[in-house]
Amino acid sequence: MTAPTSLLTEDFRTPFDTIPFDRWSNAQYLPAAAEAARRWEDEVNAIADNPHPPAFENTIVALERSGKLLKKVSSIFFFLLGVRADDEMMRLAQPVSDILSESRNNVYLNPRLFARIKAVYNSRASLHLSPEDATLLQNTCDAFADNGANLAPEAQERFRRLSAELSRLAITFDNNTLKDKNSCELHLVDKKSLSGIPESICEAAAEEAKNRNKTGWIFTLSEPLYRPFMQYADDRQLRETLYRARLNVGNNNNESDNKDIIRRIVDIRTEIAQLLGYENYAACVLKNSMAKTPEQVYRLLDRLLEACRPAAVDEYRAVQRFARETEKREINLMPWDWSYYSEKLKTAGFDVSDEMTRPYFELEKATQSIFRLANRLYGITFRENTCIPVYHPEVRTYEALDADGRHLAILYIDFFPRPGKQSGAWMSSLRAQRRDDGGADHRPHAAIVMNFTRPTATRPSLLTFDEMRTFLHEFGHALHDILSDVSYESLAGTNVVRDFVELPSQIMENWLEEEAFLDMAAEHFLTREKIPPRLVQNLIRASRFNAGYACCRQVGFALLDMAWHTLRTPFDGSVSEFEEKAAAAAAILPHVPGTLFSSDFGHIFSGGYAAGYYGYKWAEVLDADAFSVFKAAGIFDAETAASFRLNILSKGASESPDILYRRFRGQDPTIRALLVRDGIKR
Repeated sequence: MTAPTSLLTEDFRTPFDTIPFDRWSNAQYLPAAAEAARRWEDEVNAIADNPHPPAFENTIVALERSGKLLKKVSSIFFFLLGVRADDEMMRLAQPVSDILSESRNNVYLNPRLFARIKAVYNSRASLHLSPEDATLLQNTCDAFADNGANLAPEAQERFRRLSAELSRLAITFDNNTLKDKNSCELHLVDKKSLSGIPESICEAAAEEAKNRNKTGWIFTLSEPLYRPFMQYADDRQLRETLYRARLNVGNNNNESDNKDIIRRIVDIRTEIAQLLGYENYAACVLKNSMAKTPEQVYRLLDRLLEACRPAAVDEYRAVQRFARETEKREINLMPWDWSYYSEKLKTAGFDVSDEMTRPYFELEKATQSIFRLANRLYGITFRENTCIPVYHPEVRTYEALDADGRHLAILYIDFFPRPGKQSGAWMSSLRAQRRDDGGADHRPHAAIVMNFTRPTATRPSLLTFDEMRTFLHEFGHALHDILSDVSYESLAGTNVVRDFVELPSQIMENWLEEEAFLDMAAEHFLTREKIPPRLVQNLIRASRFNAGYACCRQVGFALLDMAWHTLRTPFDGSVSEFEEKAAAAAAILPHVPGTLFSSDFGHIFSGGYAAGYYGYKWAEVLDADAFSVFKAAGIFDAETAASFRLNILSKGASESPDILYRRFRGQDPTIRALLVRDGIKR
């Protein structure tokens, strides 16, 4: 089949050159990827064979500007694979991935090109490069080294085969988890089974059953149904059933099982790292991070555990004691009990719960309040534009404008779960900001994807406090893209090291615990009354409820990630036994034999967080420390916000994150602000 012209042109001829999602079918992706890959390799060969001496512009910048069509095709395909996958797309993912992997290897293992890059790098002292140009040169050289350019021919061929296999395994891992999640449903037909579950959630479950042409109520593993079921369902056995289903995604010894894939992924990563001269994969990945080494990561995690574990143990004991007093019998608190009794204890202790606050966070109002926050901080506004093509009728599109009316970006927001859509929440960059050779500024296109509770026949979509936090988090990622102001696409927006990328997202969560923001954001969807001051105070008081447990949970995930990626020999053991041992130091709840988290740990096995999950806690240290500046000056202080925009949000990866952070903060971050914010220290 001939590659579709619409996918391979520089200009889509749509508003703001946005993606014309309605113009092509699944069958067009494969030929488009193949043609785009061929064009990229032609561009690269032209750079490598340039008869002029290697220079920064004709080699480094030329390489940076190359491959735009392949980036376009691949970003569209893999974005849509996450938001509207069907069987055909999942089948196509493998051959498309193979084309990308082969093309990438052909570029990075091109000896003539690498010779030119090294020549420019070796002359860098005489080039008088700007900080951004120097960063691009260093990143380019590092990328080639990390992709095997320095290896001998036999080792390069081995690297090529391993990286291609790794790419295929990541696709299979994701497809398996999606299949398992889509196939899982808890179908209830007896109304007694709904005891304890709020009416709004029961209504959503009834809608789910209706959509599946069934009677009764259906609860799935999607967050809007799974989480409240675990919080409110009185039937302990049903909670255990759904919990085990959730913790066995990819672990059912069937065609979607991920355990052998995990073994192979970690073995390949270990071998690749050792081919490149590192002890383990973590050492290879971390050299370009803020942490630099596995030892530094473990140092942070150990310090957090030392501070938080005693509090987490006390929290567990308090919830268990509450459960026993409530049930008036001995009960050993299990993981499927934690959310249920924690929610009841929080309600009893702080007079606040998700169901008490949910009516105050109507989705439309929440969206507008977050836009208002961005306006107060950075002067930007968001204007809905219904002329922009979308990939699903529910997707909403906005144009972001700067304070002077200048166009900044296009923002897509996709709120609700549906078949074929991955669970969770994320931000995707559909087009990164860059300046072309003539200096024209090409503004970014960002997408926020979430899985919030759908509206029903009787009420709009209402968010929990944590869902509102998630919205702010992903919006922070989007701001990182929207406010980017650099020259090179590879350095723009969220294209930063993993332990820095979460700072812009996590700092946004802090406003949710501020009375001034809640006053403008929370309004009852029926009465339009502002959230009562008493409820605001209770929310703020309860915001760090079980903070020690939450910290240990995240540290446990980070320890598991590091354990998988500090292996030095092939892994042939039990995945479940390895997981239990790796996270034991942070475990608070009892281990449940027969369940597994790794088999659905997409962040590290199919996403970009391998040896990087610790970055969430690393960035928490940064965001707590950075927000202390806002707290001191005022949470809407224009000067502080302008400094954060200038030194963090607009700079992408154009300079070292350590330099950027110190430029904003005036000093290195400390852990103290995080511990104080979490109530661990005073």
